[in-house]
Amino acid sequence: MNDTILVVGAGPTGLSAAHGIASVGRKVALVEKVDRLGGTPILSGYAKLVPSGEWAKDAIGRMVARVESNPLISVHKSATVTRLEGEAGSFTATLSNGQTLAAGAVVLGTGFTHFDSINKPEWGFGTYEDVVTTTQVEQMVGAGKIACPSDGRAPERVAILLCVGSRDRQIGREWCSKICCTVSTNLAMEIKELSPKTDVYIYYMDIRTFGLYEDKFYWKSQEEFGTKFVKARIAEVTIAPDGKRLLVKGEDTLVKRPIVIPFDLIVHAIGMDPNEDNPEIAKVFGVGLEQHGFVERGEHYTSSFASTRPGIYVGGSALGPEDIDTCVSHGLAMAMRVVGDLATLARKAA
Repeated sequence: MNDTILVVGAGPTGLSAAHGIASVGRKVALVEKVDRLGGTPILSGYAKLVPSGEWAKDAIGRMVARVESNPLISVHKSATVTRLEGEAGSFTATLSNGQTLAAGAVVLGTGFTHFDSINKPEWGFGTYEDVVTTTQVEQMVGAGKIACPSDGRAPERVAILLCVGSRDRQIGREWCSKICCTVSTNLAMEIKELSPKTDVYIYYMDIRTFGLYEDKFYWKSQEEFGTKFVKARIAEVTIAPDGKRLLVKGEDTLVKRPIVIPFDLIVHAIGMDPNEDNPEIAKVFGVGLEQHGFVERGEHYTSSFASTRPGIYVGGSALGPEDIDTCVSHGLAMAMRVVGDLATLARKAA
């Protein structure tokens, strides 16, 4: 029986799991494939987090700091697990740097990959410089300036297009990415704060600001910040006759008529894809993937966060689209689950 627990992935889920495990006195080996901890919120330059409104660099930075300063947690950056042998209670992991680690259990906090808007070419990304993604606008907010990439001008009118890479069977994305509506309404308010004269439009199929996010984001963005919501089916994004602005062409599905509106900046609210490394992750760790490519969970009600392989646990956005707060909660819950299961194994072995 080995008491060390291997945590793979150092985003919000993995950081929370690592700290939770160490807080009850267990040793943790944390493996991260890049040279920096923090996961997507840090690597993609997120601005203020939903729903807390706290800057990502501060909130996630605190999580990173407490992990890096904990003597029970050994951090292995720029490394991946290339082989895993053994069973629950006694695994041996081989890392890409040649190192081997012994662990009693494995926690997968391997996250997701942002949808690549190049796969939705009719909406202008990759063709027009002033068609960007929500991630790029997050970076603009972080830098304190909203500007058109083509010439640096402040946009008079911005369109945020929802469900880019979500709820779209034509491109094989048959799921809702859960957080995009809320993130987009939050971005609309942040754009107005930085550029008060800019008008922001949100094009949507449905609005899904779930749970307690409805009034804080959906209604607030309309009533206090003047965000305009357009229920529409978008056909294409093209260049305007002036060669400078962009046209969003589609159908207003409320009044059943075509609409064409010019914009200076168009933002794709990109969805959450399965981690692009999931086929390799499934192979190395011997776990299943569900039909869309996210990691498949095992029996949930009596063995929460179990994967399809005993001794390996999975949570956060590795399971499917999730918000950051839920990922943090999953990480802590997995910590308690794995520590409890190892204690049970130890009692049975005694």
